Amino acid sequence: MTTIRCDIVSAEAEIFHGEATLVVASGAMGELGITPRHAPLITRLKPGQVEVVRPDGERLSFYVSGGILEVQPQVVTVLADTALRAADIDEAAALKAKQEAQDALSNRKDAIELAEAQAQLVQAIAQLQALERLRKQLKH
Repeated sequence: MTTIRCDIVSAEAEIFHGEATLVVASGAMGELGITPRHAPLITRLKPGQVEVVRPDGERLSFYVSGGILEVQPQVVTVLADTALRAADIDEAAALKAKQEAQDALSNRKDAIELAEAQAQLVQAIAQLQALERLRKQLKH
């Protein structure tokens, strides 16, 4: 079976390094599925889930706050400000952040605060979606 190396790196640490048969991520223009021998590319990532399918079929889920995805002939690299294994997401903190962002949006003050609240809301929702997908995978 052909594989491609995958590296997921945050500003703090390397989160994952290993072989994969498929890497799925949310690019700026939509969902991307990267397989071995994929054409080289660089794209921005939206906050959301990155899924890595290992050669043995195991599916690993990660949350990224956004960043850059680079595809080279032998390696896929995800560079993110924040990256977490989906199982490590603090659901209570994500729900609290979502509520605070929604409150800030309803109390619109200025354009900068509005943009910050929208960004926080997008990240909180992406974290909760990553948790939900992980739960669905564990049920199967």
